[in-house]
Amino acid sequence: MASSAHPAFPSRGYGTSLGKLPDRSMGPTFGASTSQQQRENQRLERERERLEKERLEREEQNQLSEEQREEIKEAFMLFDLDKDQKIDYHELKVAMKALGFDLPKAEILAILQTHGSPSEPSNPNTPHHPRLLLPFNQFQTVMTQRILARDPRDEILRAFELFDEGGKGKINLNDLRRVARELGEGLEEEELAAMIDEFDLDGDGAINREEFLGICLQ
Repeated sequence: MASSAHPAFPSRGYGTSLGKLPDRSMGPTFGASTSQQQRENQRLERERERLEKERLEREEQNQLSEEQREEIKEAFMLFDLDKDQKIDYHELKVAMKALGFDLPKAEILAILQTHGSPSEPSNPNTPHHPRLLLPFNQFQTVMTQRILARDPRDEILRAFELFDEGGKGKINLNDLRRVARELGEGLEEEELAAMIDEFDLDGDGAINREEFLGICLQ
């Protein structure tokens, strides 16, 4: 009589890798790698932005004359009283005023908040109240932008005020004589008088603001 036993079924192989759950051990590593790549991309983007900003700042500074760049440097050095290559609120205010920018307190504070950095404690064992300080490179950037944005007439009128002793609103022969002496120019009296005569359009014996602007802008 034939055996009634069924043929053996193929083994399902429960012990093989086909029956295992997916190995998730690579998941965290992949996530960490992605996060690290994102941080690296962000760092590279910040570096690119920094380099682009520096390039634009150099281009702006190149638009200034050598004399203007030297004036910015001298103003900073003159009012950096402790010579730490940083200036505080009061030093910034007088330095900017020396360069022809007499700004209100709110604008000075806004510059410090935008471009400044907190002071560091001189003694770690004593209480420290940080102040905002502006380093030279940021001062140079701020002043370059403001000088380039200034109306050329403002610069000319600043020069006019250097000639106009006493704020008369006019430059007379005595003013020209004084400036020539200060600059070491050996001009004769007749030459100085001829300069007044040439540009004195209203015939009052002096050069007013509008006449001075006309001289400089022609």
